[in-house]
Amino acid sequence: MSNMYGANPEQLASLGRALKNQMASIDAVVGTVGSALGGTVWEGPARQQFENDWNTVFRSTLHRLNEAFDKAGTDCINRSTELQRVMG
Repeated sequence: MSNMYGANPEQLASLGRALKNQMASIDAVVGTVGSALGGTVWEGPARQQFENDWNTVFRSTLHRLNEAFDKAGTDCINRSTELQRVMG
């Protein structure tokens, strides 16, 4: 652990971009599972339970994760920009 207080602007911007890039991966998971579930012949209570969980818990959790990555990524990028402005 260093005694540094602050951040390296380039690394902070890179972290912000990395967080935002994960959003596409999460969208892909949602799309893949939704398509696979829609195209799977599966009847019964287990499917109903999974489909209910998918539609009410899992997708909304992934959506909130995407929102968090977007917000944190934007924050990192904005802080990096401000640091670069202040540092000259």
